[in-house]
Amino acid sequence: MPSTIIIGSGCYLPNRVIGRSHFMDTEFYTEDGEKIDKPNEEIIGKFVEITEIENRRYVEDNINNSDIGTEAAKIAIKNAKIELEQIDYILYATNFGEVNLSGHADFMPNIAARVKNKLGITNRKCITYDMVFGCPGWVEAMILADTLIQAGKANTILVIGGDTLSRVTDPFDRNKMIFSDGAGAVVVQKTEQKNVGIIAHNTICDNGPELDYLTNSCSLNKNNTKDALFIRMQGRKIYEYALKNVPTAIKETIDMAGLSIQDINKVLIHQANAKMDYAMIDRLHRLYNIKDYDHSIAPMTIQEFGNSSVATIPTMYHLILNHQLGEHQFTKNGNIVMASVGAGMNINCIIYKFPD
Repeated sequence: MPSTIIIGSGCYLPNRVIGRSHFMDTEFYTEDGEKIDKPNEEIIGKFVEITEIENRRYVEDNINNSDIGTEAAKIAIKNAKIELEQIDYILYATNFGEVNLSGHADFMPNIAARVKNKLGITNRKCITYDMVFGCPGWVEAMILADTLIQAGKANTILVIGGDTLSRVTDPFDRNKMIFSDGAGAVVVQKTEQKNVGIIAHNTICDNGPELDYLTNSCSLNKNNTKDALFIRMQGRKIYEYALKNVPTAIKETIDMAGLSIQDINKVLIHQANAKMDYAMIDRLHRLYNIKDYDHSIAPMTIQEFGNSSVATIPTMYHLILNHQLGEHQFTKNGNIVMASVGAGMNINCIIYKFPD
């Protein structure tokens, strides 16, 4: 069987850095629609204490999701040193598609098709799919790419994750401070090398009562008549669900690869909430009866970039690969985990082994 390896990566981080001051004049409301009677400095301070999110990135008003996805793709294609017409599939992970300034989602034509058009690809056999799978969308698109390559359907695939979540957050919801904009992309390619690239993957979908943990809803401010749906999440239930299920799912995938946590160099886990990420990594190690470990195994970007959903992991991958995330680095023949959890609720995980 062939293997699927990453041959190029890229990302787009918007220039607008949004800090605490951006929210100082906000009216915050509770889930019951009551205005929160506390100073904004206190509300924001508590938020930062829990999530560690100091800054996040927002796109400019004239920039759309497909634009930032295209820019990330251009960098990935350049780094992959391939011709545009070589690309057999474009897979675009997104939650809301092309969102206008009024907060309305647009999926027709699909975002992958728009990127193909903006890249100038004329190959009619280059197939374009969108992956709508919550925050785990990019990881799931990578799993689909591997499946297509394994099945002999493709040799070269462009996998992108991008969202402009700043346009779908309720202006009166404290949770709006979590979300950010961004895009990340990789080019994956078929290789006959054995035991490299994606060596194991795992997906879990709990779509019972968990379906309501992350949804769209009207504004918390009942006087807000804006005709749009906003991200609404049950933070405590998501936290409890993630801690119970994500570490186990990661361990299952590591086991499938015939490895142990000691064989893993980095865990690139979705950046949703720093407190939650620390807890998931800790529980993962405890599944191996390990209490003390090197915390640098799990790089963090949420403090400066916020939660950019499907863009988080490919962005982190690109920054580490290019020595742009502190002292974090990948090693030849090293194994890394890419794992995410999000709306659905869906969980997925990839074990990726770097070639020589």
